[in-house]
Amino acid sequence: MTDTKKIALVTGANKGIGFEIARQLAEAGTTVILGARNLQRGQNAASHLEKAGLAVEAIEIDLTDEATIASATEKIAAQYGRLDVLMNNAGIVDTEDGPPSVSSTAATRRLMETNFLGTSAVTQAMLPLLRRSKAGRIVNLSTTLGSLTINGDPTSPYYEARLIGYNASKAALNMLTVQLAAELKDTPIVVNSVAPSYVKTDLTGGNGFMTPAEGARLPVEYALLGPDAVSGRFIEPQGNIPR
Repeated sequence: MTDTKKIALVTGANKGIGFEIARQLAEAGTTVILGARNLQRGQNAASHLEKAGLAVEAIEIDLTDEATIASATEKIAAQYGRLDVLMNNAGIVDTEDGPPSVSSTAATRRLMETNFLGTSAVTQAMLPLLRRSKAGRIVNLSTTLGSLTINGDPTSPYYEARLIGYNASKAALNMLTVQLAAELKDTPIVVNSVAPSYVKTDLTGGNGFMTPAEGARLPVEYALLGPDAVSGRFIEPQGNIPR
């Protein structure tokens, strides 16, 4: 395919921050593939953006189902031949999560399976397509709660947010970012973790300080970084986050 438009895959794009990331990337001239566990919901979201004249389509991809990951990779390869942006947005919380002394082990397992292992699996599958890009960009949607430093700082406003499964899954995601950035340092692929801040979505129960559109801005900025982009960062709207 000779199209010069950037091609982006956004996982978990049928609602929340993912949907707004897809919208803003498409508005910036990118062709966006909306990944969704439920294809019908993904198609409904894509239809909404198509009505606004945006270049989008939906694809089924479930981070805990490697068959859907493989199928999505094959479809993107056949249709576009490459991938310029991988936005690892999909993630979950769990009502059985909590402090280490009481959190359900099953909840921690579910959180790690989706937020870390699933994201890792998608990234591995898409890397060959990203290597075909002139300037591949991987953005991992993280959270300030994934910082070991902040979790251990009694003066931090996040100190009491003891969610061992969720926080650990995002700390592991940040490890993926730094190790992958180091592994790809001699390539045009740039990898960063972005914490969009506390955004009002279903994931947060409608609580937060930002709208999904506001929360999408920083991830989109990092998806579209130019040739002087720095890799391996852990960033929030206020600046770098200590790991």
